[in-house]
Amino acid sequence: MTIIDGKATAAGIKAEIAAEVAEMTARGERPPHLSAILVGHDGGSESYMASKAKACEACGIRSSLRRFDPSITEEELLAEIKKLNEDPEVDGYIIQLPLPKHIDEQRVTEAVDYRKDVDGFHPINVGRMTIGLPAFKPATPSGIMELLKRYNIETRGKHAVVLGRSNIVGKPIASMLMQKGNPGNCTVTVCHSATPDIKEKCREADIIIAALGQPGFVTADMVKPGAVVIDVGTTRVPDPSRKSGFRLCGDVDFENVAPLASYITPVPGGVGPMTICSLLQNTLKSRKGEM
Repeated sequence: MTIIDGKATAAGIKAEIAAEVAEMTARGERPPHLSAILVGHDGGSESYMASKAKACEACGIRSSLRRFDPSITEEELLAEIKKLNEDPEVDGYIIQLPLPKHIDEQRVTEAVDYRKDVDGFHPINVGRMTIGLPAFKPATPSGIMELLKRYNIETRGKHAVVLGRSNIVGKPIASMLMQKGNPGNCTVTVCHSATPDIKEKCREADIIIAALGQPGFVTADMVKPGAVVIDVGTTRVPDPSRKSGFRLCGDVDFENVAPLASYITPVPGGVGPMTICSLLQNTLKSRKGEM
């Protein structure tokens, strides 16, 4: 059993990005610029923005944040998005979700210039990715694919079971795994809340991607020996033994599943660190005019 170290992998990718950005600036070129819009004062979002800014600094990427009060109107937010779309100094930007209930998230997403959509959520990027054209791909699924690639995990002809059908992880990772390429070329089954016999379907899987948001959902009796298990879940659960009063728990019962797996990601330290890396990779691609 090999534990997939997302933290170490992410550090290596950041070093690669930093080297490329350093070469860019040495030629007198402007470094990439990643911006973000944050509406409100959600603690989790604040923490993510701080991590993003720190990662940008480590890679030589310029980072900026536009904060707005939760009372901002939808039209006002759309006007700010228009400014970012038209700013030639901004290569990519993200809009931190969730947004206040009075704002239509889909309308906001579609207002983003897809060429600056480094989150990979715009329908144009989703469509291009689905049919195998170059596109900005969602950060978490991209991070998973990078882990499979860097650990030389064989995917061709393998049966992958994806638990969860979200637009952020489940659907895009299913699409990526079935595309021609390496990693890729999988036969993919997507399971969700309406899927019968989930345990049986998981036991047939060579690769399990758990992205349900249900702590400890994947148990040992759902995993065949030698399967690759990728845990995307990050749920806070109470833990009085911790100073914070909680701990992060994945969708996989790690302690009992790990002995069965050939490869497995821990929580924390598995998929999580790769998400921001993918965002930085997309920003660099945008700066270079790639997709």
